[in-house]
Amino acid sequence: MKRWILRLWWRIAFVSISKLAALRHLLLGRDVAGLLIKTQQGPFLVETGDRVVAVRLRRKGLYEAREADLLRGLVGADDDVLFVGAHIGALAIPLSRSVRHVTAIEANPATYRLLAANIVLNDRGNITPMQLAANDTKGSLQFVMSRVNSGGSKRMPSVQAFEYFYDKPDIVEVEADRLDDVLPDRTYSLIVMDIEGSEYFALRGMQEILSRADHLAVEYLPHHLRQVAGIDVAEFLTPIAPHFNRLRIPSKNIETDRQGFLPALQAMFQADEEDDGIIFSK
Repeated sequence: MKRWILRLWWRIAFVSISKLAALRHLLLGRDVAGLLIKTQQGPFLVETGDRVVAVRLRRKGLYEAREADLLRGLVGADDDVLFVGAHIGALAIPLSRSVRHVTAIEANPATYRLLAANIVLNDRGNITPMQLAANDTKGSLQFVMSRVNSGGSKRMPSVQAFEYFYDKPDIVEVEADRLDDVLPDRTYSLIVMDIEGSEYFALRGMQEILSRADHLAVEYLPHHLRQVAGIDVAEFLTPIAPHFNRLRIPSKNIETDRQGFLPALQAMFQADEEDDGIIFSK
């Protein structure tokens, strides 16, 4: 789709969503922080203004069933799983019922509060939540809190493109750290990562954890590489390739060895093709 058409769509969407937000405030009051939805995967509190995860849960009663099945097939009852970018727990909580323990990391402070509440609502004593931005250095970073798609919240992009700011998001400072330092000596069979362009930085800060993991499922969006992280495909692969031998791209039904990592992902990069979770394995 041409860029000007996308920009027009985003502007129209924001006007429509602003009107819906005003109506929502009128009906619910401005102090309602979340709505409780009964789903096939358990009860979930969702943000009132979210138009992606919340809408899917309301309409379908579950979230990303295909991805959940793929992840479940990678682990067993004695495995530990690390979610980096757990959002409200729509994937982490269902998967926790099939594994020994889940560590759920979320940077967005508003989303983290819902994640913590959803863990309690679903009685998941085997999930440990942590409010943190996974990074390659300790400190803090600016964080863009998307209103329309809370799951699209991200570190301040290197290119401040209109699509990341069209809904006038709040910008806050969040704590950041290296996961190798925060989770020393921890072993996870599966790492699930969806952090909207921060993947490269998080992966650089968790080389020890990656060395012990059997699988890494990571979102792949070319515009996040270009505009958020400011890197190319070869750089994206630098912290990943030394630790894994196989790559599976579910959306394209492709499996390849390490030699095929760069050609397969470069082709997707050039075509601007996305995947919710490409899977690297030992």
